Amino acid sequence: MALIVHKYGGTSMGSTERIALVAKRVAKWARAGHKMVVVPSAMSGETNRLLALAKELAPAKPGDAYNRELDMLASTGEQASSALLAIALQAEGLEAVSYAGWQVAIKTNSAHTKARIESIDDKKVRADLDAGRVVIVTGFQGVDDLGNITTLGRGGSDTSAVAVAAALKADECLIYTDVDGVYTTDPRVVPEARRLHTVSFEEMLEMASMGSKVLQIRSVEFAGKYKVKMRVLSSFTPWDIDINEEAVSGTLITFEEDEDMEQAVVSGIAFNRDEAKISVLGVPDTPGIAYKIVGAVADANIEIDMIIQNVSKEGKTDFSFTVHRNDYAKAVDLLNNKVIGALGAKEVVGDAKICKVSIVGIGMRSHVGIASKMFSCLAEEGINIQMISTSEIKTSVVIDEKYMELAVRALHKVFGLDQAAA
Repeated sequence: MALIVHKYGGTSMGSTERIALVAKRVAKWARAGHKMVVVPSAMSGETNRLLALAKELAPAKPGDAYNRELDMLASTGEQASSALLAIALQAEGLEAVSYAGWQVAIKTNSAHTKARIESIDDKKVRADLDAGRVVIVTGFQGVDDLGNITTLGRGGSDTSAVAVAAALKADECLIYTDVDGVYTTDPRVVPEARRLHTVSFEEMLEMASMGSKVLQIRSVEFAGKYKVKMRVLSSFTPWDIDINEEAVSGTLITFEEDEDMEQAVVSGIAFNRDEAKISVLGVPDTPGIAYKIVGAVADANIEIDMIIQNVSKEGKTDFSFTVHRNDYAKAVDLLNNKVIGALGAKEVVGDAKICKVSIVGIGMRSHVGIASKMFSCLAEEGINIQMISTSEIKTSVVIDEKYMELAVRALHKVFGLDQAAA
């Protein structure tokens, strides 16, 4: 008997018919003798519907003053889907109980709409599991020290599921999505993309951070930190598929030292359309300048990705960085109104029509010339590189958004990712 956590995305929970199928799948695992915890997302489109209602009442983009109430509002989507799933499981003849995040409790900090999990009290869930119940815990949400409901940001249900699995020391966390695993790149862009049977936590973390939408980055961080065994698989396979077959399907997120890892130099191509570039021009080239720019942006709860500082000329330098496109206007406004005047900088310029393309692979550690091969490929396609960032197992470039699909297809081919692993 194993303790298993299932996570189901919004598409999987998109209608009462689909919820009934999820219940049948969960019931199959429970009847096989496993202790089951399920973390569902809101029904597909429900969170957007709720936030659209808020926008009708406050047409201007809600600022921090609204964020507490936005969390109260958005959290109801997961509460509804969790209760419906519990009802569907009870209709299947199983004992099931649903809990909101605050009832468990999943404790978070107080950063509304972008909260981070700090601890999970597993006593209530363990008691129900020991009593033979299936436990459903809302994804995407928790509670802060003041008792306020918080949400974890888009994709937060993945993080909730892995955090619950870590707290319970679950044998495995299965992430059910509308795709059947992790691919070398998005099959919608490159039809020849292959599903990976295994991928390391390090590679998955890089791919998630570089734009792969299969898993939310914080869920991979949690899984790697607490050694939670993860598998990404499809919820659209027949619910009555043999459980032993289902248990080895999809893509296993595992550790680099596993002998069965596919030892490709480059494992995947990730990309992100949601990037924007900001440059602060004519910055005095003195100690502490980078901190004053980056610190001000970080204090506004805006995440910075790639950073470049140009060579100093006549005591001045240009400082460029990328942010999520949704934060672009806020960051530019902050810099114009509070930063460049105090620093004596010339101006702030930006570009919201860029994208990031990355090659990822643990094999890059032991092979030279991978970055140059990437740059040569892009040059042959006439694609100009605006920014470059590297780590041991990835190289990322910022390019004009209009060249994104061309770049991904070319890189996928030049690194042989359309060929089956040896």
